[in-house]
Amino acid sequence: MEGTIDAPTEEQAVTSLHLKELIVLSVRPVEKSFFKGDLLLLFNRPSKKDLIVFTRQLATLIEADVPLLESLSILSQQIEKESLKKIIVMVMGNIEGGASLSVALSEHEREFDRFFVSMIRVGEVAGKLQETLAYLADYLERSSSLASKIRGALFYPVFVLSSLVIVVVVMMTTVIPQLLTIIKDSGVTDLPLPTRILVGVTNFFNSYILFLIIAIITIIVGLYYYCRTQSGRVFWDRLKIRIPKFGKIVRDLYLARIAETLSTLIHAGVPILEGVEITADVVGNDVYKSILIEAKKSVQNGGTLSSIMSQYKEFPYLVSSMIATGERTGRTDFMLQHVLKFYKTEAENDIQLISQLIEPLLILLLGLGVGTLVAAVLLPIYGLINTI
Repeated sequence: MEGTIDAPTEEQAVTSLHLKELIVLSVRPVEKSFFKGDLLLLFNRPSKKDLIVFTRQLATLIEADVPLLESLSILSQQIEKESLKKIIVMVMGNIEGGASLSVALSEHEREFDRFFVSMIRVGEVAGKLQETLAYLADYLERSSSLASKIRGALFYPVFVLSSLVIVVVVMMTTVIPQLLTIIKDSGVTDLPLPTRILVGVTNFFNSYILFLIIAIITIIVGLYYYCRTQSGRVFWDRLKIRIPKFGKIVRDLYLARIAETLSTLIHAGVPILEGVEITADVVGNDVYKSILIEAKKSVQNGGTLSSIMSQYKEFPYLVSSMIATGERTGRTDFMLQHVLKFYKTEAENDIQLISQLIEPLLILLLGLGVGTLVAAVLLPIYGLINTI
């Protein structure tokens, strides 16, 4: 017999075949090119909501004493997202081959990150898989809720600014040139200052529009590839937390993420060194990642987390002092929970405040823009009427 079998390692593939009473002569990994890859998983990845529902339902089934494989089989039949269903089927195949749930999930690191897999592994070792899954679902829901609030606060200004840019482009390329041609043909020579400025901007825009588009695309592509380099990522990540007003919100969000992730791992029984390393991997900011890696080295050499954090202004004094208190009392996870609550509340309040301030500023900007355009077009028309 010849065929293929899904398994995380060759050893587990052999074990799975032995369980099917087959004698294995040879096993080799299947090499897949890009064109032979699974396009379903590439372009239709499970969303955060899909993963939350999957985690919550799996926790419920295991709490009801349904065996793990049977629970996964039930979920694979009722989940509508085909990409997630395929992943579950692959996970089931790995578990049937002898792998644990954490090992099987680690094969899909794009959907299940290191934090998720580490929590599952701790739950398996401690015999509290159901509790761990329920806690993971709560954690993912909190993260998704905060991300949704941020998107909601940014949607309105982004929509208004995008609409303004589109209107300006349309006006500059079609409407305004025709109006200015009418004014010019009418014989008006003494144009007001707003009109002269509008004429100059319109002529420049229409003369060099192709070069402007190429320049903008070049800048965007260049910044994109620069931000993918190590120095570019560090520069961008440092810039995000230092932008006036907005930088404080971003910094508070990163601090809340660090506090929640690390406290969750410590509370679940993950060793502090591994917890700091995992937190550094999932924080999503290279500046904080480098600080956490340095903090891990400090703990390895007998130091403390708080001593390293206190040396960087990216960590406010409140954070390092509360962690230092937790280290002295042996309640680091408890103190990190308080850090999480404080900075999460701060970030949410700042997001709400800025979203309230942005709306009148955008209205003022739109009013100035429309007023300038109207003045630039109507003033020479009024001048023409007065000369008649």
